[in-house]
Amino acid sequence: MANFNFNHMMQGILGNMSEQSAEELATEFSPYLFDNETIQMGYKLIRDVILFTDIRIIFVDKQGATGKKTSFKSIFLSHIIDVEMETAGRSFDDSEITITYLKNVNRQSRHEEHIHTTFEFPKSTDILQLYRFLGNLVVQNREEING
Repeated sequence: MANFNFNHMMQGILGNMSEQSAEELATEFSPYLFDNETIQMGYKLIRDVILFTDIRIIFVDKQGATGKKTSFKSIFLSHIIDVEMETAGRSFDDSEITITYLKNVNRQSRHEEHIHTTFEFPKSTDILQLYRFLGNLVVQNREEING
């Protein structure tokens, strides 16, 4: 019999993700990675997954009743230009990380389109590692873009 986890299900219903090991995610998703791309960390929301690799953030959306049809969408790490973190408070508050990234491929000034994406995590999830990973990336990307 499958192990039923009510807390995981409730977090999923509330729109929160739970952290998964990179090894576990690689077992399932390595066929979808680019050459020499590796999973750094990932989070699962019932059937959907967000993977953080060394090249991009991958949104995996399993669709339909069976989940056989799957959509993969990416945000390339080189386009992330800002990150914000909000830690959980008391009661039912969640932690959040919001990234801002450039939609245009060439990262050229005067032709920028900024897009914001927010990730919600249960208060029990330590998001500091992810925030630091993204923050260091932002510093590197801004130096490249403005240098």
